[in-house]
Amino acid sequence: MTFGFAPSSAAAVSTSADPSAVSASRLLEPAEWSAAGVPLLRNPREVVNGLHSRHLPESGTAVVAVLDPDERMRASASFTRRPGTTADGWMFRNALLAQLRRVIPHDLRRRRPVRTAVLLYCREGDGRWTEEDGAWMWGLRDACTLHGLRCGAYITLTRDGWQVQGEGRGGRRPHTDSPPELFGGAAPVPLPRTGGAVSEMLRRAAAR
Repeated sequence: MTFGFAPSSAAAVSTSADPSAVSASRLLEPAEWSAAGVPLLRNPREVVNGLHSRHLPESGTAVVAVLDPDERMRASASFTRRPGTTADGWMFRNALLAQLRRVIPHDLRRRRPVRTAVLLYCREGDGRWTEEDGAWMWGLRDACTLHGLRCGAYITLTRDGWQVQGEGRGGRRPHTDSPPELFGGAAPVPLPRTGGAVSEMLRRAAAR
């Protein structure tokens, strides 16, 4: 069970903590992230366009994806952070790990990771690093370790565009108000249309 999120299965338990509160012990500063040796994406724009077209994230939505060594996407899932929950790396780690376990088997039996997890987070504000980003970085790194994956790029998506945190690479499109773009020569994958609350839950946590 994950706390403070809206996954596709059971309803999550909300909290009433101050949304501006961040646990200083469970976040990574930009310098720490850069020193961790996170592998660079060869084509970050293609990865961002693919995730945006598949999941159409809104503000507060996180999209986690697993890439093979050739940067082909093997699985992805999106879920929404509920307003009013604490930006805490431990909570983010649990939510990410739950999504990874749902969409792809772990690689813990391998001597070294061969697949990489990347995270796209859609939020308000601009592309500059925030403490909330630091909590997501901490959560992504820990979730990757527990699932046998390499920790990959953390990308923010705002009204200004997208930004690969810790790398200085970014672009103006897509942004939070962009329509989906074609990727890989194919049209965006249609989302299920079953109507009602179930449809809304599936739309926000659709796994590919």
